[in-house]
Amino acid sequence: MLLDSASLYFRAFYGVPDSVRAPNGMPVNAVRGFCDMVSNLINRFSPTDLVACLDYDWRPAWRVELLPSYKAHRVAIPQPAGKPDVENVPDLLEPQVPVLLKVLEAAGLCAVGADGFEADDVIATLAHRYDEGGDAVDVVSGDRDLIDLATERVRVIYTGKGMSNLVEFSPEVVEAEYGIPPGHYADFAILRGDPSDGLPGVPGVGAKTAALVVSKYGRIEQILEAARAGVLGGAVRSKVLAAADYLAVAPAVVRGRTDVEIPSLSSAIPATPADPELLAAVAEAFGLESAVARLTKALAGVHG
Repeated sequence: MLLDSASLYFRAFYGVPDSVRAPNGMPVNAVRGFCDMVSNLINRFSPTDLVACLDYDWRPAWRVELLPSYKAHRVAIPQPAGKPDVENVPDLLEPQVPVLLKVLEAAGLCAVGADGFEADDVIATLAHRYDEGGDAVDVVSGDRDLIDLATERVRVIYTGKGMSNLVEFSPEVVEAEYGIPPGHYADFAILRGDPSDGLPGVPGVGAKTAALVVSKYGRIEQILEAARAGVLGGAVRSKVLAAADYLAVAPAVVRGRTDVEIPSLSSAIPATPADPELLAAVAEAFGLESAVARLTKALAGVHG
């Protein structure tokens, strides 16, 4: 199970009231919500291994260079060239992230990121690695971009409708939901546009047209080739050609990288916490005893 950690803790932050606080008054709603999400996911899907994937760079410069609008609306403090922009993170959430990571460490759950890359890239690399090795993988995220990863062995568990309404995207569900072949959600999103990531899309091409074009011609590169050759005709052809500069760079921006250097991981879910004393101390200091107890019980249940 590969977790899109930031997606989950942002959702936890907004889903659990910030009246949930540590004894010192610090809000811990994101930490408690994240722990409960992980407990519920482990209880429901019984993974043998789990990796919490992290954003070491939420807006990589190499993506921004290709498409300056990429996540531009999320920038809180622009930085000089060569330095990463500061993301607009709620003040009450930011100090909770180190606590969350400390809980994962003490519990013995693997967390990994890669310099210069987003969690999406880490997830795509690991999903590809395990899929190629014949392992079944669950990717958990509230980000629809990761639907692109669904294969016969990779299931994308979408949390966008809440933990009580999880959507499990297999290739068949992707096709039924969007009318596109599996592995082409990124192409669909590039054509249609996605304001949440700063993707402008092709003007005049909506979801229905995007699905039809992707289903017939495939990847963006093939769609551009069909338009230039006149195989793709009509009004759509002129719209695609008018957006050729955007379409030439968008695939590299939107698709998750599968070549990130990630060492071999020790990702097996432990039967008992790796550092029970540290876990107990963190739980007590931040008023997380109940959430940590539920997490510990879920870990033991995998081996029960």
